[in-house]
Amino acid sequence: MDSSSTTRRQATRQKLYEAAVTLIAEKGFSATTVDEIAERAGVAKGTVYYNFKSKTELFEELLRHGVGLLTQSLRIAAEGTDARGGTRVEALDAMIRAGLVFIDRYPAFTQLYVAELWRTNRAWQSTLLVLRQEAVAVVEGVLREGVAGGELSEEIDIQLTAAALVGMVLVAALDWQAFQPERTIDDVHSALSLLLHGRVSGH
Repeated sequence: MDSSSTTRRQATRQKLYEAAVTLIAEKGFSATTVDEIAERAGVAKGTVYYNFKSKTELFEELLRHGVGLLTQSLRIAAEGTDARGGTRVEALDAMIRAGLVFIDRYPAFTQLYVAELWRTNRAWQSTLLVLRQEAVAVVEGVLREGVAGGELSEEIDIQLTAAALVGMVLVAALDWQAFQPERTIDDVHSALSLLLHGRVSGH
């Protein structure tokens, strides 16, 4: 496949992802049809099946694509802090902001992702758990480095703390968008940053 047709196919897939994620966020997976996805994306129904065997495969690839983007943004934030000679806590802070920026950019995807995490009867459940672990593992790596370098307490449970940080960003961001949309991303980041630094108690 030459580069121009590869680029065209990627652009088509991106259109299908965007159409599917907004429709499924609005109506749910079962109520969304392939015809509707094709219509929303501005392509023929056959184009959907050319790119994906089924609606289920499209949704699984959509999850893979979205969580992959989130994981990449977290990794870039951590590496950028490292390159500037920042601390591990600063890296975690940068990752919180990167997560908020991602969620602000892809709100419908984030709503879907959080909802699907709690459904256990889906064909893509095992894929989703693997993807979630890839995102959390980036945070775990930074926490592990922080403990090894003496910057963070050896008493912290790395797995639970990483999951808690990712969960905190997801839930706080969804709450921000649904109930406090007047707030800026700086407001939300500032509040979560205080939690990260353990300054909520005022000590």
